[in-house]
Amino acid sequence: MSVSPPASPLPPGSTIGILGGGQLGRMLALAAARLGFDVVILDPEENSPAGRVASRQIVGPYDDKWALKRLAEVCDVVTYEFENVPAATVAELTSLGILVAPGAKALAAAQDRVVEKSFLAEIGVPTVAFAAVETADDLAAAVARIGAPSLLKTRREGYDGKGQAWVQRAGDAPASFDKIGGKPAILEAPADFVRELSVIAARGHNGEIACYPLSDNHHEGGVLRRTSAPAKVSEATRDQAEAIVAKILTALEYVGVIGVELFELAGGKLLVNEFAPRVHNTGHWTQDGCEVDQFEQHIRAVAGWPLGPTAPRAHVEMTNLLGQEVEAWAKLAAEPETRIHLYGKGEARPGRKMGHVNRLRGLKD
Repeated sequence: MSVSPPASPLPPGSTIGILGGGQLGRMLALAAARLGFDVVILDPEENSPAGRVASRQIVGPYDDKWALKRLAEVCDVVTYEFENVPAATVAELTSLGILVAPGAKALAAAQDRVVEKSFLAEIGVPTVAFAAVETADDLAAAVARIGAPSLLKTRREGYDGKGQAWVQRAGDAPASFDKIGGKPAILEAPADFVRELSVIAARGHNGEIACYPLSDNHHEGGVLRRTSAPAKVSEATRDQAEAIVAKILTALEYVGVIGVELFELAGGKLLVNEFAPRVHNTGHWTQDGCEVDQFEQHIRAVAGWPLGPTAPRAHVEMTNLLGQEVEAWAKLAAEPETRIHLYGKGEARPGRKMGHVNRLRGLKD
C-alpha cells in the first residue's frame, strides 16, 4: 500500500509525528512549533530530549503496533530523526493510511551499506571501490581484489566510527573480521582525499530541490568535530555536488532533508562516502548561518510547504560539544558571536553529543 502526498500544504495546527526523541527530533520539533504545527514524538524512553519540547510523547518501541496506531490516529504525516527505523514500522504506518517521509525506498538504501553503495553505482554516482563480505573467506577474496589497507564496516548500524576496522595488511583480515563481530560487512577501498565535504539538500513533494552551500568537515576518531561553512569551493565543485545530490534525491523519490557526505580528491573529483535520509550534523551550521535552517526546511518539505531560501547570512564554524565539554556552557554563552544549542541530555558521557556551538565568523549584509 502507498499513501499519496497531501493535495495541498498542511495548514498550521496540523500534527507531525517524529520517530525518535534525540537531539535531531528535538530541533525538528522546535522548528515545527515555530511554523504552528503540533508535534508528537514516539520514542522507547520516557522524558526524551525531543519529547520534552513537543506537544506530546508516546512511549513505546518503534515496532509496537499499539504505539504506532496511537501515533497514526493523531498525526497528519510522520517523519523520523534516524535512519534505523525498522522497515516494519514504515509498513505499519502506511497500512494505517499515514504518509511517512522520507519514504521506505530511502530507508532501505541507507540502512545497508552494500545496498547504498550499489544504489549509488546504479545511478552513476561515484564512490570508492567496494565488495560485500559475508564470511572470512569473502573478506580474504575482497582484500585480494581491492587491496590493503582497506576499511571494513558492518553492513547495518554502526555510526561515529563504530562497527569499523581497518585491514592494514592481507594477513590482518581475520582479526579485523573478528573485531566487527563477524557480522555481514562491506569492504571499502580508502579514498585518497584532500578534505571531507558535505551537502545538505531538500526535495519537496512536487520535486522541487533546494541545496545549501557545501560545508568543510573535520572528523576525529570517526566523530564529527567541526564544520566550517560555506566551504571555499570552486563553482565546478559546487555544481558537481549539486548534480550528485539531485540524482540521489530524484532516484529515491525523496521528500525531506538529506545529508550527503563527500570526499574531495586532489584533482577536484567528488566521491560519495554515504548519505543520511534525515537532517544531518554537518547541517547544524544553518541554524545561525542561513535564512531558513535545515530543520525548518525538513518540516516545510514533509508538510508540503514551499521550500525556503538557502542563502547564507554568515560564515559559521560549528563545533560539537562532546561529554564534559558541555559544562563550559556559561563561558560559551558569554562569547558575543557564539550561539549555543544544548540538547537537554542528562549524563555527559565521554564522546556523547551534548550540544553544539555555532561561531559566526563574519556577518553578511
